[in-house]
Amino acid sequence: MFGSFFSKKNEPFYLPGEEIKLDKSFSFLNYSCEKDPLSTCKNRVAFAICMFFLVFSILTIRLFNICISFDRPETTIAEADRFYALPENPIKRADIIDRNGTIIATSLPTVHLFANPKKIDNPQKAAVELSRILPDIRYEDILAKLQKKGSFVYIKRNLTPSQQYQINALGIPGLEFEDSEKRIYPHKNLFAHLIGATNIDNVGISGIEKQLDERLRNSDIPLQLSIDAGIQDTIRQELQAGIDKFHALGGTAILMDTNTSEIIAMVSLPDFDPNRKIKVSDRATFNFATKGLYEPGSVLKVFNAALGLEKGHVKLTDRFDATKPIKLRYNVIKDYRGENRWLDLQEILIYSSNIGSAQIALKVGKEKQQNFLKSLGLFSSLKNFEVAEKASPILPRVWGEATTATVAYGYGISVTPLHLATAFSAVVNGGVYHQPSVLLSEKTTSEGIQVLSKKTSENMRQLLRGVVVEGSAKRANILGYEVAGKTGTANKLVNGKYIDKKVMTSFLGTFPVSNPRYTLMLMMDEPKPLKETWGFVTSGWNTVPTAGNIIKAIAPQLNIQANYDLEEMRNNRIIEAAYER
Repeated sequence: MFGSFFSKKNEPFYLPGEEIKLDKSFSFLNYSCEKDPLSTCKNRVAFAICMFFLVFSILTIRLFNICISFDRPETTIAEADRFYALPENPIKRADIIDRNGTIIATSLPTVHLFANPKKIDNPQKAAVELSRILPDIRYEDILAKLQKKGSFVYIKRNLTPSQQYQINALGIPGLEFEDSEKRIYPHKNLFAHLIGATNIDNVGISGIEKQLDERLRNSDIPLQLSIDAGIQDTIRQELQAGIDKFHALGGTAILMDTNTSEIIAMVSLPDFDPNRKIKVSDRATFNFATKGLYEPGSVLKVFNAALGLEKGHVKLTDRFDATKPIKLRYNVIKDYRGENRWLDLQEILIYSSNIGSAQIALKVGKEKQQNFLKSLGLFSSLKNFEVAEKASPILPRVWGEATTATVAYGYGISVTPLHLATAFSAVVNGGVYHQPSVLLSEKTTSEGIQVLSKKTSENMRQLLRGVVVEGSAKRANILGYEVAGKTGTANKLVNGKYIDKKVMTSFLGTFPVSNPRYTLMLMMDEPKPLKETWGFVTSGWNTVPTAGNIIKAIAPQLNIQANYDLEEMRNNRIIEAAYER
């Protein structure tokens, strides 16, 4: 059957030496089913080509089906994560940033060195090598750890990369490394009391780090605060300069958004560097702004005046007899350097009359007084505030006539500076109380509680502006920024007695008063008299000029447009000249 295919008729004849020409044309006639080597090779090549063509055809069709077909099922994010797993983030604690994205607290990867004493053959030699690489740890301490009976002991936490490399190069069995992270505070002391710190295991132990510890550990999304790092730095510098100048024991400053109660800056001095794990004084770790409880003194007259106006018991034109002290059952109320004449409401605030303020409170009554102060948050703890260190106000057990009178001018109850700043914002912002917060809100406006009428708030702004223009707060009258506020000087209670020269001085203000945007609370602990203050330690001589310096420095940073008035400029030059005599 196949014999004719290989017959001589079909085979060309070649003479010796004659060139053999091969037929290179592709034709199925060149293939045969004979099992000679040439045919087998041709058949295999053809089969391979067909198989390659088939495989690539299948792949092309499949790719078309996956990439172009509109009927493919949707893949969920969870399903995608199973196929495209991202590497695990080595950092477990979220960053903390300010309102502009500046990093305030972050974590860096690090390692801990631990040992299994059972696997270390020569503890003495290992201790010698380790003490050379870790000079801050004594040889005796390392040797004691390496000779322990257990199977696990920490040698040193948070090694540097160089230390890890050198120890690893020793090749000592039983020395191992544990991956970890270290909390870093790039601004050192600047946010010490606000941010707080973490312990050696990276768990929050104070400040925001403690209060929001769970949020920081369970999310890698940065925690954004309402704080402005630049404003914080400026206020801290000016406050420190004031404390140094007047030799005060310490102080605090709070800058708050008047209309939302968001904290823009919060400083407490003295402070500490949370990066350094060393023991510091209790005073340095104490947060004056949120935990310090003080009798506020005359700044409380702001709320007393607002109370009288709001309840309708007092009008702007009413006058009160301040010619003589008020005698109560157990004490006598008198003015410090009083005017000894009849005063209207504006003058009661300008001259800070205790007698006039007490008369207003007694006229309104204790129940309305208590309810009003309670609505301003002065009776309760700010439990939702995001800093761990918080104090609840101290209230008298018995609220009688004497308490009603003394609370009117700032004695009898103790509150924190944060309480005062929050309540003051409600008085001047149109009468709306907002809970304070250090977290940046995504809402342009926040919900609050209407605690007094807009009319009363407007009248209070006018009265407080008069205190800065004509009263004890003249040195905070920074031209162009329409500052309004009230001063306060409270004697400290020592061993049951009030001491004249040991005082807490404060200034509570807002600017610009025509459209309040910011509230500033400033307090100093025991400022000392100077030659230039004529021996006085009252607020107008120390806290007020410090507040003026702060406002002058931060107003341009806050992008507040100055509004200059020629008559005001002339009057201010006269005032400054009087202080410089």
